[in-house]
Amino acid sequence: MSEKKSLLVDKSTMPLAVGVAFVAFTTQFGGGFASGAQIYAYFINYGVWCLFLPIFTQLLYALFFWYGMRYSYRNRLYDYRSFSDHFYGKYRAVFSNLFELTYLIMIATASGAAFATGGSTLNTLFHLPYWLCTLAVGLCIFLIALFGTAVVRKAAATVSVLIIVGLLLVLVPNIIAQWDAISASISSMAGGSMSVASDKSGAFGPALWSAFLYFLFQLPSVSVMYQHMEVLNSEKQVNRAAVYIFITNTAAMMLSIVGLLAVAYVSDLATASVPMLVLVQNGVGSAFLTPVISILIILGAISTGVNMVSGIVTRCVNAMERRIGDTEKRRAGHFRRNILFALVFTLAAFAIAQFGLMAVVKKGYAYLGYAALVSVFIPFVVRFFVREKNASR
Repeated sequence: MSEKKSLLVDKSTMPLAVGVAFVAFTTQFGGGFASGAQIYAYFINYGVWCLFLPIFTQLLYALFFWYGMRYSYRNRLYDYRSFSDHFYGKYRAVFSNLFELTYLIMIATASGAAFATGGSTLNTLFHLPYWLCTLAVGLCIFLIALFGTAVVRKAAATVSVLIIVGLLLVLVPNIIAQWDAISASISSMAGGSMSVASDKSGAFGPALWSAFLYFLFQLPSVSVMYQHMEVLNSEKQVNRAAVYIFITNTAAMMLSIVGLLAVAYVSDLATASVPMLVLVQNGVGSAFLTPVISILIILGAISTGVNMVSGIVTRCVNAMERRIGDTEKRRAGHFRRNILFALVFTLAAFAIAQFGLMAVVKKGYAYLGYAALVSVFIPFVVRFFVREKNASR
């Protein structure tokens, strides 16, 4: 009987750990990733180091997510404000509010970019007004985010599978068909020749900093993971989720980089806003794969927007409900409060997209990275080493 029970537990824990990993996947790999723009901007444009540094980036990403998720699980802290107040302790008056600012920058940049990217892609596909396209994206984000973390996790798992399948459909045939071009690109980069879209030197130092900056502006999204720790029932699930995060994210990024190296020296890349489309148009199955890429970009944009909006909705709803002493009253009004905050933050991201702030969004990612360095990276490192040192005594 005990053996049978342990098998049932193992079966039930796997989907949860995988579901959590897929939330992290869809948070990082949104429209910017599906389009190939982020990969070129932060990795391929820095030369041959793009074949190694993404592994370093994803290792950091998984490690820091593991530490944040473990702390959340151990201390039963299921929204980022509760986490911050507990984690920063006597320094919470400064750092909790600093992280609140970091999260708002992340909402403005990542959610604004999600709306703008998804809306622009729909506009290109169907030639509908841009505002109507962003409204459609916003409606999808709103509907998924207001139903809470279980629906967000299921949506993330579904979207992740679709994105992974789509990437395989696009990249595997093109990698096979264009392997000679990929090999030539690797040889050229190893010899110091840079991509046509690059103005970088190819030196290791700038490449390492770019990869680290990419990790930094992704790091604040660890806060959207805390709400999903409530359903876990063992720390082993947190550990498994971190391993799955590393494997899934690294595999997706390296597959995309290898595929995109096929067009590193194609002249159209210099002016392309969607490098993945250049790959498809210069490869095989263009007529079929062009709409596939467009769908991936839209799915990626929606998934990122959902995760960001859901995180701040959970934080605001929890903060409001902590002030309500009556359990029945708190439960009865929970869904209305979800609707209210999901609507507020969805509309805020929609408004940012209408101003066409893509240039500001690009700068916003750099500012987000610097804010994360102070509010998340340094505190995580200091607390980890201080606690481990004290525990070893």
